[in-house]
Amino acid sequence: MTSEDAAWHGVIHEILDQSHLWRPEDLAGVVDGAAARRGLTATIYLIDHEQRFLRPLEVPGRKLPEPLAADGTTGGEAFTRVESIPAGDRVWSPMVNGTDRLGVIEYTLPAGADADHEFIRQSELVAGLVGHLITTTRPRGDGLRLAQRSQPMTPGAELLWQLLPPLTVSVRDFAVSAVLEPSYDVGGDAYDYVVDNRRPQFVVLDAAGRRLRAGLAAAVVLSSIRASRRAGGDLLEQARAADAELLAQFSDARFATAVLAELDLGTGVLRYVNAGHPPPLVMRDGKIVETLTAGRRMPLGIPDPQATYGEVTLRPGDRLVLYTDGVSEARNAAGEQFGTRRLAELAERHSTDDLPLSEGLRRLAHAVLAHQDGPPSDDVTLLLVEWSADAALRTLPPSSRENAEAG
Repeated sequence: MTSEDAAWHGVIHEILDQSHLWRPEDLAGVVDGAAARRGLTATIYLIDHEQRFLRPLEVPGRKLPEPLAADGTTGGEAFTRVESIPAGDRVWSPMVNGTDRLGVIEYTLPAGADADHEFIRQSELVAGLVGHLITTTRPRGDGLRLAQRSQPMTPGAELLWQLLPPLTVSVRDFAVSAVLEPSYDVGGDAYDYVVDNRRPQFVVLDAAGRRLRAGLAAAVVLSSIRASRRAGGDLLEQARAADAELLAQFSDARFATAVLAELDLGTGVLRYVNAGHPPPLVMRDGKIVETLTAGRRMPLGIPDPQATYGEVTLRPGDRLVLYTDGVSEARNAAGEQFGTRRLAELAERHSTDDLPLSEGLRRLAHAVLAHQDGPPSDDVTLLLVEWSADAALRTLPPSSRENAEAG
């Protein structure tokens, strides 16, 4: 082991040793103190819920920096592209938990030091470790959650964010990414996915109403689908389980629209059930090639014994676009809807940007929000699935990408 490797090993060792007993507010100071072994200062920035600003964590004894815009700054570029960016005496390294983008770490180098390939590799390794530790530390208190917020959350939003899986997950041959707005006031929209074995499943839903009651209905639907799925239920059985629980838990005919889908990665067959929801879109070679209009049934909460599956065969490289009506029906000041045509055009445009799936989706969601006159009148949820090893690799930092390709 070289002296350089030993120094980085010491950084990792110190962070891991102290992580067992630290409080959330200790994390940034411990990481900075460990980085000092390598002659560095380290500042952690977490992306906010809107994915517009990177917000710094406080290091004791140091002035808290200003938040960084995710667009138009060097730190923001490291976040959006999921790659380290050297700039003068600094290196900005992306911080992920697996493939879920959490923020960046800014490393300030000592005078005369050079950020060579080995430095970048080690800095990304430490940033990845810190990303994992942030995820395990967050439940210990409110500090890390508050650091990501620009305003208070409604009770409905608090409920839903506790139930949702990470915004982005990738495995070897596909990636899935979601976005949910308005972050602090989301009501009945939700999403879910599992990536087990070779038959991943995806859900996007929209429970009727707003605020906490809609959030409660969404929670009932998510819990019912998960319980049925984990007991071996297929998509139709999962939908029927949600029907039964909505009827049992609410006396006001509460319902939810939803799409439940399952992709067989061995055959490419996508089976889906559409419970009164906007139809998913299939993209191939950067173009929308099909709108999935089959598999229709009544919204969840209204039993439909005649429901059947829709089926379509996908090819490697295809994308599946799931969304709620808060996307297609978003209106500008003139009353013009965002519409599925505009959604398709922007989805096509961002599919050619060679960006991580999560970044194309972030830009698409911001385009929907920018179209509207003021705060959104309905929740906006988008979920993208890409059946592609390249899509999975693009969600990794370069050093991890190299290792994955070599393996």
